[in-house]
Amino acid sequence: MYNQLIELIDKHVSLSDVERKVCVQYFEPFQIPKNSILEEEGKVPKYLYFVVSGFLRLFHYKENGDEVTTHINCPPGFITSYSNFSSNKISDENLESITACELLRITKTDLDLLIKQSDAFRDFSIWVFQQSLSYNENRSRELATLTAEKRYLKLIENYPEILYHVPMQYIASFLGMNPKSLSRIRKQVIK
Repeated sequence: MYNQLIELIDKHVSLSDVERKVCVQYFEPFQIPKNSILEEEGKVPKYLYFVVSGFLRLFHYKENGDEVTTHINCPPGFITSYSNFSSNKISDENLESITACELLRITKTDLDLLIKQSDAFRDFSIWVFQQSLSYNENRSRELATLTAEKRYLKLIENYPEILYHVPMQYIASFLGMNPKSLSRIRKQVIK
């Protein structure tokens, strides 16, 4: 279960054998069934999650009660409400499993200890949060500048497995459209 995490870290920083063992000590294995809330709005996110397998989404509610999916995670990778987790502030987002998931999780306190103990983990942690910022900036830009069809095409080009594991209503919300629009776009693309 830890191999994917260690491999990802090793792609970006060099870990010693001691650092690998410390990583295993701080990241806790966690499994969750599909359609389960891991983190609730109105609370400070407790964990940073590394997704070994399965799909998760971040979402919030509009004033009218409609759900807005802001992020869908494809394994392997990290997910949490990053700004709230790192600043220890209450989040307005929910983190939900879309499928059954195998995860590794770490608390903010343990992450801070790990970063203090290891320059490699500090550097990797900085890289993870930079990736999150970059992802959110690109996503905002794409929502503002790309047509709905281009957003869909880009999603299936970069993350085709989403189509097989994530319900269409979540994909539509994530792409900033309603399910009927997504259905129409999918029919046009398939032709």
